[in-house]
Amino acid sequence: MSAARAAALRRRLLGRRTLRARLALVTSAAVAVVAIGVLAAAYVVIRYELVRQLDLQLKQQAKIMNQQSRGQTGVLYGECNWLAAPACAQIVRADPAAPGQKGLVLPVTGATRRVAAGTLGEFSSDIVLDGRPMRMFTMHLRDGRALQVAARSDTVDQGVRQAGLLLGAVGGAGVLLAAGLGYFTSRTSLRPVTRLTATAERIAATRDPAHRIEMPHYENGGARRQDEITSLAASFNTMLGELEEAVAAQRRLVADASHELRTPLTALRTNAELLARAERLTPAQRERASAALGRQLREVTGLVNDLIELARDEEPQQFVEQVRLDLLAGRCVTDARGHWPNTLFTTDLGPPGDLTVPGVPARLARLLSNLLDNAAKFSPPGAMVEVRLERTDRGLDLTVRDHGPGIAAEDLPYVFDRFYRSRQARALPGSGLGLAMARQIARAHGAELTAERAETGGARFRLSFPQD
Repeated sequence: MSAARAAALRRRLLGRRTLRARLALVTSAAVAVVAIGVLAAAYVVIRYELVRQLDLQLKQQAKIMNQQSRGQTGVLYGECNWLAAPACAQIVRADPAAPGQKGLVLPVTGATRRVAAGTLGEFSSDIVLDGRPMRMFTMHLRDGRALQVAARSDTVDQGVRQAGLLLGAVGGAGVLLAAGLGYFTSRTSLRPVTRLTATAERIAATRDPAHRIEMPHYENGGARRQDEITSLAASFNTMLGELEEAVAAQRRLVADASHELRTPLTALRTNAELLARAERLTPAQRERASAALGRQLREVTGLVNDLIELARDEEPQQFVEQVRLDLLAGRCVTDARGHWPNTLFTTDLGPPGDLTVPGVPARLARLLSNLLDNAAKFSPPGAMVEVRLERTDRGLDLTVRDHGPGIAAEDLPYVFDRFYRSRQARALPGSGLGLAMARQIARAHGAELTAERAETGGARFRLSFPQD
């Protein structure tokens, strides 16, 4: 069979079947091929052993008759005795014209004459005599003679046929058993895949990623299953958990953003409606409404920009470069001094050395600006904000410390949450997104941003870049 025909046959057999049916069919076929091969080998071995036993019996009979037939030629029995073993025996001369070579019962060939002459060794062969199958053994005797001994082989043939039928029945039962076991194995092995498919269909129908694949976590004896299908199901459950968390975070972000935008948008609409009736307002009222409208527009614009920043993924690799952290921190502190003239910024950017980290300069600058703005916002007028860069055993640490009221213990776990604002921050300007954005940028760069209470008051934010 050509390769193209074999491929077409495989496509017809497996192409339109389910994975379970294909697995059962392949498993059954593999077991059937092995079983047929083993049974065929057993049949050959049984036939060989039965024939070999008959040959040994004939050889032993020939040795006994050799002792009894010294000097004889021709047929040893008057006629073949089909019930005896051996049934026929005769002595053949190397010379066909020698006395006693007429009326021989068993067939004589050139090989027989050569055995008699001593030029060919003893051998066994299959013959048919009077329509009956026989096995004949030919051996060399002295004085240019050969002894031929034959016995019926139909009993051997019958035994071989019976063994073949028995092995065929066993093989058929084995193939059927293999098919049943293959189907059971495929059904058992693919059960997690069936659950996975059903779960995926439920998620597609309900759009709810809270569904999970139910798995038997423990087998007999309490050992945890660790096969590939179970690992696939576990990975799918993990993916669903991450998807559920992402969807929940997205919903929280939308809910928080809508809540935060509702107040400034209401104020914007009120001031816009007020300015629409400008002819009824005094110049001072129009100026206040216009200033309020501009301020609210800036707040909404800043909030929308922060939301866009939070919705961004990690920076593409082609934008990453080696950034001098000390120089970047110095520029950010200079900008902060211009934005917060009543706050004293001090820097300690570490000793000269390799202070570079891989990153996106604009994003890292946004991170540091958020930290500096947050520190200045919570610092009283004339207070100091300390910026320190140092190398540690873990890598580079940049800390921003203020001398304000600090972070309450109950607020520490939530300072990096979106839209979270402590009691002290609710009266201050801002959207509650700056620190959340800062942590997101830090994690995108493989760094960790943490917050803690300073020993002598105030808050300290630590940005840690791991050492390569």
